[in-house]
Amino acid sequence: MSRVMFRAWSLLSLMLFGALVLGAASGQAQAEEGKIQNGGIEPGKFVLGMRAGFAPVTQTVSEGPDLRTSTDVGSLVNFEAMYSLNHWLLVGMMLEWERHGMSEERANTDLGHQDTVSVLPTVEVRPVKFGSLVPYANMSFGVNVNSFGESRAIRGTTISPSNTFAWRLGWGADYMFTKQLALNTEMAYKRNDGHATINGDRVNDWNASSFGFLVGVKMFF
Repeated sequence: MSRVMFRAWSLLSLMLFGALVLGAASGQAQAEEGKIQNGGIEPGKFVLGMRAGFAPVTQTVSEGPDLRTSTDVGSLVNFEAMYSLNHWLLVGMMLEWERHGMSEERANTDLGHQDTVSVLPTVEVRPVKFGSLVPYANMSFGVNVNSFGESRAIRGTTISPSNTFAWRLGWGADYMFTKQLALNTEMAYKRNDGHATINGDRVNDWNASSFGFLVGVKMFF
């Protein structure tokens, strides 16, 4: 677990370093342009985004008396399609996939992995533009479709997490290389709180909410 966390925080440090570099570059661009621009996008633009990263859960997934899980830092892939209604407001859809390996903490037994596919209608705001750097925030409501792949170590045991209501709050920035292509970084919280059925018995304490850290590209048309 500690080795995985070390790798995750190393990747986050690289992301933050990249953001600082982009911030310095955007500061120079802003100085050249002389002012902050209101609105971060032109009306009538389609935006396609492809990002990947990692997602630590916000807490222990299950802390019941019969099952306490240890959960690794998960893989995260995100696709989005957005449309700008005006200079600062976009609407669209996100599709996000997340996977976490899980084990039983007390017995140190590998349980398997949980996959989550989130379907997320999204609203995004881009109030300002700093040279080539465009900050934004978005909010999504939708559904988390959860499934579980049991490991061979617990053969005969079935774990079935429930599908849950999804609420996602994200914030990030695009660095515009051209009018059509941008480098993107984003951080987001996603709620995924429900129950699981284990061998027919319901476990109400099953919360796989997470923080996501993403890096990728966006294309503007």
